[in-house]
Formats: sequence, structure tokens, C-alpha cells
Amino acid sequence: MGMPPTNLPFTKMEGCGNDYVYVDAITHPFPFDRASELARAWSDRHFGIGADGLIVLARDAEQHLQMLMWNADGSRGAMCGNGLRCLARFAEANGHTDGASFVITTDSGPRPVVLLDGGDVRTEMGDVVCQPQRAIEVAGATYSFITGDAGNPHAVTFVEDVDTAPVEQVGAAMQRHPEFVGGVNVEFVQTLGDNKIRQRTFERGSGETLACGTGAAVAALAARQVGNIQGRSAQVELRGGTLLIVGEGPSLAIEGPARSVFSGEIELPQ
Repeated sequence: MGMPPTNLPFTKMEGCGNDYVYVDAITHPFPFDRASELARAWSDRHFGIGADGLIVLARDAEQHLQMLMWNADGSRGAMCGNGLRCLARFAEANGHTDGASFVITTDSGPRPVVLLDGGDVRTEMGDVVCQPQRAIEVAGATYSFITGDAGNPHAVTFVEDVDTAPVEQVGAAMQRHPEFVGGVNVEFVQTLGDNKIRQRTFERGSGETLACGTGAAVAALAARQVGNIQGRSAQVELRGGTLLIVGEGPSLAIEGPARSVFSGEIELPQ
């Protein structure tokens, strides 16, 4: 007879609508060898919990808090700004922090976080970089993109109206573009003036999401590069809420909400 299934506690959290399933692997044993499979199953919005992916709280070899993430399709993700903010609150709620400021290690390096009053969280993104604007042929058309990196790859294109932008068509085609082996997060950005932009994102491994924190950082830096942002901080309006990007580059920080949606237990067959 096989071992009986166990119930694994989880919390679903969201930052500007970018939602993930969170598991505390410090307190509860977690089958890391099945993480990709579980990310796909739990992210399913019809037969699972429903999320953009899975984020596991662990400790690294030096016992630092660590973020490990998998996208909704089961692929590994290196960094997620919204996910990191939520993980900071998750660590606090599970008793793994002893102050409002601490560091979480990610696949993209250590990231300082600060728990702010009112529920918001500030995360330092490290150096964000953008390349010069250039033309890229994709989906039967030519688009001007600024490629960038915030611990994961991005490509930003400016449009007149994000509501009518071909996010799904171009975003999906960019995942198959030979220049972006492993995929790329694609931002469609509309300039609003007064240091504000609007953004929609097609995330590699998840499709279009309601928000992308690292994408907001790259989009804000790209907008500054072409002269659409002049101030030290910029507001990025996403489909799920608004993020504040602080700094003129290359070092940037993100401030925004991190909210628990619900907690529960899910059966984990052995």
C-alpha cells in the first residue's frame, strides 16, 4: 500500500492582480522534484487553485530567506517583482522575519525588501538595464522595441493605446522569436504624461497577466530613455493596479500592494 496523501498548507496572494500560490517550505516539507508539475496543476484556473504560478519560501545554504518560483506552465522563473513583494508579507505572516527590513535571495541575486505602513512593500530591484531602441520583425510586422533586463528579460514597445494593442498575438510570437531563446516578457506601454505610463504585459510562461513588477521597472526606465519620464519616480498603471517605480536608474525600487486572498490546504498525493 502507498503512503496516504498529505495536506500541504498554502496561501494565495496577489500584487496588483499578479497572483501566485505560496508555500512555506521552511515549516512544511515540500517535494521540490515535483514543483514544475504542481505549479501547472495548482495554477489552473478551472481545476486548480488558479494563479500565475507557484512561489516557494525556503532558506538557502547560508540560511537566508529564499524565493523559488515556477510559472503557470511549469517553467522556472528567475525573478518577479510582484511575487517578491507578496513573499515578503508571506514571510512576515509565517514568523520568519524579525523586522520590517530584510533580504530575500532570488535566482537573480539578493533583493532587500521593506514592509511599509498600510500593507505596501518596497523591493529593491538592483540594476535595471535597457538597450537602445531597435526594430524587430514579429507576427508579420515590424515593431520598435527596447530590450531590457531586471533579473529577467523584457522587451518594451510603445503604443498609442494599450487597450487595442495586439498583446496576445505579438506576445506569443515573441516567445518563438529566434533572438529570445527561452522566451521574453513583452511590455506594451502607453505614455500618459506627468511621469505616468500604462502597461500591459505578456509574461513568458504565463501569458498576459494583470501586472508585472519587473516589467514595470524596465518600462519606466525605457520611458525615461526616450524622454517620456523626467521625474525621480514614475507611476505605472497596470490592469490590476498601480505601482510606483523609484529611481532614475540603473538601480530602481518598486513600491506597491501585497495582499493575501485566501489560505487553505491542498491534498498532495505521495
